[in-house]
Amino acid sequence: MANVLRVGILGSGGIATAPYGVLPNTHHYAGRVEVVAIADPDLDLARATATRFGVPAAHGSLEAMLDDTDLDAVVNLTPIPVHAETSRLILARGKHLAVEKPLAATLAEADELIAMAHARDLALVCAPPDMLHEPYARAATLVRDGAIGRVAFARVRSSHAGPGGGPHGWPSDPSWFYREGSGPLLDMGVYGIHQITGILGPALRVAAFAGVTDAVRTVRGGPFEGLEMPVTAADNCLFMLDFGDSAYAVVDGTFNVHASRSPKLEIFGRQGVLSVLRPDGPDLELYRAGIAPGVDGWVQPTEPLARDTLRHTYGRALLVGHLADVVLDGATPVLTAEHARHALEIMTAVTVSARERRFVDLTTTFRPPYAS
Repeated sequence: MANVLRVGILGSGGIATAPYGVLPNTHHYAGRVEVVAIADPDLDLARATATRFGVPAAHGSLEAMLDDTDLDAVVNLTPIPVHAETSRLILARGKHLAVEKPLAATLAEADELIAMAHARDLALVCAPPDMLHEPYARAATLVRDGAIGRVAFARVRSSHAGPGGGPHGWPSDPSWFYREGSGPLLDMGVYGIHQITGILGPALRVAAFAGVTDAVRTVRGGPFEGLEMPVTAADNCLFMLDFGDSAYAVVDGTFNVHASRSPKLEIFGRQGVLSVLRPDGPDLELYRAGIAPGVDGWVQPTEPLARDTLRHTYGRALLVGHLADVVLDGATPVLTAEHARHALEIMTAVTVSARERRFVDLTTTFRPPYAS
């Protein structure tokens, strides 16, 4: 393998082109990652995107890109419902793969993709990239090393107001986010699931509530202002994960969070607390019981415990850089397909638990990225 990873981008949507997306940030990997082609069913859009970002080739289909371009890997940025079928073709053609979340729509599809990658000795990494971000990685090592004692419970915030729900609208038609096969659980709840399981490890069972808050939503602002969107996917999900040994986490996956002053993640242990990404606060904070004889308090380090610089510098291109590390250097994957499969099982279990009003046991597992 050469020391440059030749990559094709599948999809010209927001994850590909937004300021935080893949294409505006791959320049950070110049000399290591080369984007050689882009494909989109809208060929004119693919060509315009290629011109905008200096990509040599544009194609109107994945098949055409695979046939006509010399690639090592594909970055799959397609909409959620077609992740599995497009990823299947990419792996079948012998290409390494980085895929947006979720890995697939069903566990059977996820199992098939993992088996295909293993059989062909191909790298398969899956978004979201949060466990590459220093605050979450550092939190995982602090929990592992006993900094807050035995974990009792966690609160995880992973939601927003929904595509088209904010005052600035949405650059493309956001209505598909509200249809069956999509929704906030798959779009946003997946972040919280990856974060807390990446820190605490695989969960054992799920209990959930889910429902539709408004049957129709109207886009605010932007080019689609006033568009009415029927809501057929549950747009309001709240669920609890049981990690065993009386350790629990509450996670949200909803399109009903306009604003919040709370941290993205809080983990409460018998000897302390971890707070991750508090608005207007440090990116990682540690509270210790017995920080000094007879004293409990927040640790005041001379240097921050962690800085969330990768998110703001590399954006979604971090996923591509991680794939390059795995393929070119043989690095151990952090964003494993097995972790993504476990997250998918949790999301599937949330739907079942909410519909059938019962606990749902989980069967999949994975090795946490920062386990000792």
